[in-house]
Amino acid sequence: MLGGQFVVERGSQLARGRELRRFWLWVGIALLAAVLIGSASRPITAGAEKEGNHQVAGGGKTIIEGGTGAPMYIPVTTVLAFHANGQGGDFECLALAPTAVLGVSDAAESGQFEVNAMYVTGKVTSLQVSNGTAVLKGTAVVTGLGAGPSQAFTFTVKAGGPGTAATLVVSGLTFHEILLEGQVTIH
Repeated sequence: MLGGQFVVERGSQLARGRELRRFWLWVGIALLAAVLIGSASRPITAGAEKEGNHQVAGGGKTIIEGGTGAPMYIPVTTVLAFHANGQGGDFECLALAPTAVLGVSDAAESGQFEVNAMYVTGKVTSLQVSNGTAVLKGTAVVTGLGAGPSQAFTFTVKAGGPGTAATLVVSGLTFHEILLEGQVTIH
């Protein structure tokens, strides 16, 4: 029966998709844990700060202010991890949108942020720190929204925990984010 066979194949594809999303979620959690453990070093002295010997690290979960914006205002969360010093660093940001809003599943799952809307993975090439704010700049590979190789990015963040504001500018797009879980340290 062709119709029944399509339903079985579609169900199997959805199950594989969920398994793949779970895998990448665990990869993100492991990355976040590594960054948070690595950020537990002591702050440098004020004298060393003047010498440009800064370190910044952080990770956690954010929500993008206003979501996708007008006209739909779909909420978007991100899983974020980064670290940098004067020699460079790494930056990871995975933006997730609700499954149901994008038509992948039924409305009962609309609070599950499982659809990869955008992924930014890159190398930090410069770090500036001033008055508790860090500005990381570099080049990233972007998939999903704003996709492209070698995309310049700027990430601005303040030190702190939940409620901390951050801004990512990449692929001509600007994302204002609020940290919901996690920590950002600037030394």
